[in-house]
Amino acid sequence: MANGVKLIVRSVDARVRPVHLRLPFRFGANTLTACPQLFVRVAAEIEGHGRADGFAAELMVPKWFDKRAEFTPRDNVAHLARAVTNVADAYVNDTPATSFGLFARHREALAAVGAGAGLTELSATFGQAVVDRAVIDALCRATNQSFFDAAKRNLVGIAAVDDLPGWDWSAWLAALQPLRRIEARHTVGLLDELDSMRIGVDGLPISLRAAIQRYGHRSFKIKLGGDPAADLTRLRAVLAVLAAQVGAFRYTLDGNEQYEDRATLAELLRGLKALPAPLYLEQPVPRELSFDTALPSNTIAPFLMDEADGTLDAFPRGRAVGWTGVSSKACKGVYKSLINRARCELWNAQAGGSRYFMSAEDLTCQAGLALQQDLALVALLGITHGERNGHHYGDGFGEAPAAEQAAFRRAHTGLYDDEARLRIADGAINIDSLFAPGYAHSAAIDWAATQPLATATELL
Repeated sequence: MANGVKLIVRSVDARVRPVHLRLPFRFGANTLTACPQLFVRVAAEIEGHGRADGFAAELMVPKWFDKRAEFTPRDNVAHLARAVTNVADAYVNDTPATSFGLFARHREALAAVGAGAGLTELSATFGQAVVDRAVIDALCRATNQSFFDAAKRNLVGIAAVDDLPGWDWSAWLAALQPLRRIEARHTVGLLDELDSMRIGVDGLPISLRAAIQRYGHRSFKIKLGGDPAADLTRLRAVLAVLAAQVGAFRYTLDGNEQYEDRATLAELLRGLKALPAPLYLEQPVPRELSFDTALPSNTIAPFLMDEADGTLDAFPRGRAVGWTGVSSKACKGVYKSLINRARCELWNAQAGGSRYFMSAEDLTCQAGLALQQDLALVALLGITHGERNGHHYGDGFGEAPAAEQAAFRRAHTGLYDDEARLRIADGAINIDSLFAPGYAHSAAIDWAATQPLATATELL
């Protein structure tokens, strides 16, 4: 089925549920304690296979998609909700298309509508990223295929991409070898305790050392704040804990757009020379400055694009000024991740090396559909370790009804423990249960235990 399976979306229903973190999560200049989780249900008619419902979920995180000071967290959430509504208006009862064809047909127009309403590129594309996952889920359910098998058979119908002329998508997708196990890269936030053994009242770790003891982590992601001296001091403290508790470890750094001044970034890079080298340095400069001038010459670690990756052509444009890596996040879109993965493969083949790469990063993915669909995408891309922080800062399934939690736990016994919390053993996650039909889930959301999308801004 190289040309994909065509479908018509008949309805898009978007709902929300409150999420309260068990620990405050500071990234960049912002601290997250609560936000809405979006749930999307799509009803679609699949050509030759009848009608099916598909589902997806994602946190609506304020001050990541849009960090502009003039907008409040409620403004940010309202923008994300508007992006979802825009997609529903565009997709419902459109003429038949493959799931990728539907995305490609509306991508530019939806981006333009978002820009006209003052949304950032990431906010404008959020709606498509989540709704497209629900459409894929409906396709998988109707055809009784797992996400991995649907991708291998190109049922989604990925076709021509402007900067990849002649790329054989069906052959390339068929050759992908999805992983069954992903190493969890543990996030060390700017507020996190380091060298204590403090455990929360919920029995879960609070400090870095306690998290290592519980989960067996060997890979880490360390947040930076934008002050080279302070960042280097804290980094040395974090690395001391890792050396004492783990021994052999690897780590990445995340600047979350905090290094606006190239001189301070150069100071950070000089300081890193005296420390064990990170795998890469993620988005140290603001997104709006990411394409203007060449990145500093850096032999310490390659630069990885994250927040600047707001459009489908962001990575090729960034490549011209020194970005060699790009993140995969389900909240930025399945198709963008697959296209960027193909770009890395093509560019590396042309260069005869392995200069270009992808990483897997987390946007505090919560237990359930958001976590599962992101893990499945990481596995399909073949990325061996991914940032996982939702299980540490979040509270499992949170306010989901007990029956819903139990259903997910039974359907994904290797993924969740007896308390419906993410199971990490020896630093890794077993994702065998995600290979069942559907896009990485085999349990139902209690739709009656969600709220209308219009209430999203009240859940902060």
